[in-house]
Amino acid sequence: MQVGLPYRISLDAINPYIPGKRLEEAVKELGIERVVKLASNENPLGCSPRVYEAVKKVLEAPSRYPDGNSTELRAELSRQTGLTPQQFVIGAGSFELISFVAETFIGPGDEAIMPVPSFSWYGTVTRLREGKVVPVGLTAEHGVNLKAILAAITERTRVIWLCNPNNPTGTLLPGEELAQFLEAVPRHIVVALDEAYCDFIGEPGYPDSLEWLYRFEHVVVLRTFSKIHGLASMRIGYAAASERTISYFNRVRQIFNVNALAQAAAVASLRDKDFRRRVFDNNRQGKEYLYGEFQRLGFSYIKSEASFVMVHVREDSDPLFQQLLREGVIIRPGTGFGMKEWLRVSVGTEEENRIFIEALERAAAGGLRLLRQAGSLSG
Repeated sequence: MQVGLPYRISLDAINPYIPGKRLEEAVKELGIERVVKLASNENPLGCSPRVYEAVKKVLEAPSRYPDGNSTELRAELSRQTGLTPQQFVIGAGSFELISFVAETFIGPGDEAIMPVPSFSWYGTVTRLREGKVVPVGLTAEHGVNLKAILAAITERTRVIWLCNPNNPTGTLLPGEELAQFLEAVPRHIVVALDEAYCDFIGEPGYPDSLEWLYRFEHVVVLRTFSKIHGLASMRIGYAAASERTISYFNRVRQIFNVNALAQAAAVASLRDKDFRRRVFDNNRQGKEYLYGEFQRLGFSYIKSEASFVMVHVREDSDPLFQQLLREGVIIRPGTGFGMKEWLRVSVGTEEENRIFIEALERAAAGGLRLLRQAGSLSG
């Protein structure tokens, strides 16, 4: 008689995270040489040239364990921000940093509030801790609804997850509105402010959230080196908070959680402001191009402060995703976000953006013809 393994019941409520289709996988499946991947919000300009030199030096001693405290990286972050090194913990990308928050503050039966749609990993780590996810819908303008989040707070609330700019919508919480919200949240509730895309914010005068740590001890700021720094494959990011909170994160952190290559790459990238400026400019110009083309094609879109844009394609985005894939363009359909008639496209290079628009125009035109033939559309 076969005896079932004692799997935790709470895992039944969790769906595995599904990343965007890998470039190599698409090339093999489609049998074509040119594939443009605009699905995972990766940096189309790569990473700083300084990274390669820094990594080469580390490879001279691969048999040594990495610095378990990421001392040099935390010192560089301290130098650039004015916070103390003890206010930073380094993690293997945003995924691990988000897990630190859940492991530190969420227990069985505790509640965590999150906007929907937003980054799905917030819900996953909450359920892993046997907590309850409290979803709050976005506003009519696709922004995070802070008033509704405040109204959802109960005596069981332990964490509020906020992604700013929000993924997948790219909408930004106004600085003053967010500061007022943080003031209103009870101090025993942690606000995890995930700022994976903060380096792309073009709104003038937007406040640096790290300065809020002096006012709000219940705030944790999460940032990554995967986006504007272009170090997605390295898996590295950081959390900033009070020294006391960071000390607890270090109690749940694995000893050698970030490898030496990633640490050296992050330090080198932090010291290359010119590269980040080039990435920012490419992203801004790319979004303006996409906005103009969407308007020309008659598609509405959500103005984004991140490195991607959500566009309303007026039909099921899954078949459109497949059509674009056959054309050698990988995007992210909105079905997984609960936005069936939308798709999310990462901003690429000038050529990649053009290739995407040309493929979208051909694919969408075919879809509209089918709708008209079925009598679903007039004109």
